[in-house]
Amino acid sequence: MSLRNALLAMLTSQPMTGYDVYKNFQTSVGYVWHAPDSQIYPELRRMEQDGLISGETVPWGKRGTKKRYAITEAGVESFQAWLNTPPEYQRERDPVRLRAAYLEWAEPEASIEFFTAHIAYHSARIEDWKDMIRTLRDHSNPTLAKRIEGKASGEADRITAYKVFAYEGMIARAEAEIAWAERGLELVETLERRG
Repeated sequence: MSLRNALLAMLTSQPMTGYDVYKNFQTSVGYVWHAPDSQIYPELRRMEQDGLISGETVPWGKRGTKKRYAITEAGVESFQAWLNTPPEYQRERDPVRLRAAYLEWAEPEASIEFFTAHIAYHSARIEDWKDMIRTLRDHSNPTLAKRIEGKASGEADRITAYKVFAYEGMIARAEAEIAWAERGLELVETLERRG
């Protein structure tokens, strides 16, 4: 359950309300694992039932309350067990490659639009991830700042380095996607000239 582990990862930095988890999820873990709030809140409740996190009702506003979640020892153990277990790879379900494999059915203009959109999407993501790396390196990312608070310099550097490394991998993958789509544009042009 990758969503569960993404949420545990968030909660290893500090206790958070469900709203805080959702908000921080969008600006940190959400870059590597997307989940809407309709999945996050039910999973937090299941994690609490399973003893991975504990929930505490805290005041909110003048009369309201919220639930603040903290990772439990069982949650830490579960998270570490997941990290120390080799990943299980899923078989591919790639709608982009499926579409590319059958572009002979598309109009040339649609094929060009398909590859152009792919390049634009991944170019934008690269800029997002470069911004994230900048905030990680200068420790202005609020989630990272909380995570490294009170840590020795070497430990803070270690924590930061792993996060930067993950985003550098995403940039490399996006650059490969852009190169693939650029070759796709060249292929469309070559095939249409022949046709």
